[in-house]
Amino acid sequence: MKRDNVPSALVAVTDFDGARSAPSPQDRLRALRRSGAQFREWFLDEPAVRYARSFDLLRIPYPAWYAFSGVYSQQLLKPHMVHLLARTVLIQFEDFGGQLRHLLFTPADHETGRDTPYFRRLSEQTPAFLHSTIAPIYGTVLDALASVGVAPECIDYITYDHLHTQNLRRWLGTGGGPGLLPNARLLVHRQELASVAGLLPTQADWYCPDGLRGVAGDRIVPFDGSVQLGRGVALVHTPGHTEGNHSLVYRVPDGLRVSSENGVSADSWAPEVSRHNAIRRFAKATGAEVVLNGNTQENSNDQYLSMVLEKTIAGTSASHGFSNVVPSSECSPHWLFPGAPTGHLWGATESGQLQRV
Repeated sequence: MKRDNVPSALVAVTDFDGARSAPSPQDRLRALRRSGAQFREWFLDEPAVRYARSFDLLRIPYPAWYAFSGVYSQQLLKPHMVHLLARTVLIQFEDFGGQLRHLLFTPADHETGRDTPYFRRLSEQTPAFLHSTIAPIYGTVLDALASVGVAPECIDYITYDHLHTQNLRRWLGTGGGPGLLPNARLLVHRQELASVAGLLPTQADWYCPDGLRGVAGDRIVPFDGSVQLGRGVALVHTPGHTEGNHSLVYRVPDGLRVSSENGVSADSWAPEVSRHNAIRRFAKATGAEVVLNGNTQENSNDQYLSMVLEKTIAGTSASHGFSNVVPSSECSPHWLFPGAPTGHLWGATESGQLQRV
């Protein structure tokens, strides 16, 4: 089945243009609040996407001093480790021509992603029987699609907030082969592509070597700034964690959802209301509005600004009091890592009705 997939269907979002140009970080912060509120106002008038559902893929042990940057550095590094639950999100939406499209956000190929230097070292240092215990796998991307009756051929786009740990070669194919998602194109910020082409050692530790090697150029759609893909779904440039980082924004019946790995729990975007003393005290002591996921910290100022932008766009939930920002890899409880620092657990999410094609 061949699907018409036209990159020109992406529409530029200009609300944030120039918002980061002021010399003063506080001026940039004010500009991003204004532009985020402006974007939120008109995006709430968009129709909800047809369907959105997240699927659990695997758990990842992760240092707490990365996950909650700054919070535990002065507290004997407790907890030492947390558990991140990585998910992929399937979005079904209408493009601007009225055609039904399918987007996969953060579809991790965990088998080839193990070649990422950081995780390769972790695996080498951990006995096989223990590794399967501390990093359990719940399912694959193809399992997730099969569970809701969506054929791999139906996926039009895949995208990641950034390309840490990602190997795209099996999804998109190499050497002329179609790959496991034969009609999918990768939507990626142009700066992220440029970064991958010339990484510094501090960056390279988190990128899968040769993750795009051999992938045909027409399977990759680079974009600049922020873009809207269709009715109720957009990718907003949120640099900082990486220079080319972007966040998924989509309309659901009860408001907006934003997703990225800039933070790892609901508390990351609302530390002042965290139920965990260390996070709440950190926010009170420093005045921090957000807590960064800081494994690379390519630009921590920009990441801070981006997280404030995300929470401005998402708004606050009336039901649980946290921002409607869903971490793409969520800190969650596990018997080996009890007491996960999260005041609200998003878990798996689902909205709308899937239309069969």
